Amino acid sequence: MQSGAPNLIADIGGTHARFALADGPESMPFDAKTLFCSDYATLVDAVESYLGDVSSARPDRACFSIATAVEKDLLTMTNHIWDFSIQRTRKSLGLKSLRVFNDYAALALALPYLTPADYSQICGDQTPNGQVMAVLGPGTGLGVSAVTQFGNHWAPLQGEGGHVSYGPLNEREAAVIEIIRRNIDHVSAECLVSGPGLVLIYSSIAELDGIKLEPLKPEEITAKAMNNTSVVAEETLSMFCAVLGTVAGNLALTIGARGGVFVGGGIVPKLGEYFSQSMFRQRFDQHGRFTGYLQDIPTYLIDSKYPALQGAAVALGQNYQNLGITSAED
Repeated sequence: MQSGAPNLIADIGGTHARFALADGPESMPFDAKTLFCSDYATLVDAVESYLGDVSSARPDRACFSIATAVEKDLLTMTNHIWDFSIQRTRKSLGLKSLRVFNDYAALALALPYLTPADYSQICGDQTPNGQVMAVLGPGTGLGVSAVTQFGNHWAPLQGEGGHVSYGPLNEREAAVIEIIRRNIDHVSAECLVSGPGLVLIYSSIAELDGIKLEPLKPEEITAKAMNNTSVVAEETLSMFCAVLGTVAGNLALTIGARGGVFVGGGIVPKLGEYFSQSMFRQRFDQHGRFTGYLQDIPTYLIDSKYPALQGAAVALGQNYQNLGITSAED
């Protein structure tokens, strides 16, 4: 470890806040720890709790990735109650510099640094080779981003692709979405492929088939589906993976992700072999005249535990000084 204080890095989602330390850009994060966002009233409280548990000099520089659009100093999280000022947060934590940017931009920025041990391939012929790579992942919401190479560094995209509109590909999906639309006027990709999306699909299928079922949490639905103990849960998870495949294929077509599409998030990596045998890849390819185009693009399942923290560490570098918003001492 280099002399002086390490840098504080974070990956903050709607459910979990992951913290670690890093000696500098592109260095490996260490002392990683995951906290539940709901256990803390504010982001500052969560940070202080983490720092109180690590034995190191207090950081004076930090880079946070967060699950929301980062457009101004005052941020409100999309799927959690925290809202905060970047500048006031920096001052409260006694930092000289705090950079904040989108969490899936951080995950995209980590892609060039992943090794084959960090992911498993699900079909496709090509391998990442300097071309555009995309990433998406269902969790509390649906994160979407991509990364493209410029000279000797990679530039991530900061967008909100999880909120694009979704159009059903068959009558069953259309019927499920019609039920969802009774209470949600805009059925986005995130409405379907996320933790809350699993619940929506599950309850909608039950209503569609006239079945009365007890409410289940997302993890309970996936467990019942994988254990073959609920027909409704099985169809729910099957539809979830199929819709995710269509959304991933749309993303690959939109940005020309010839370097591959990576799937992360808190749900899919836990599905294991089920996911690789699901309808995901078939629906990824199923895009009419451009089916052949997509069949050549590899898809990957990210197995690494803290990939976005690696991306946050990379973003400490000077090449990324315009990424997101940075508050620094005058």
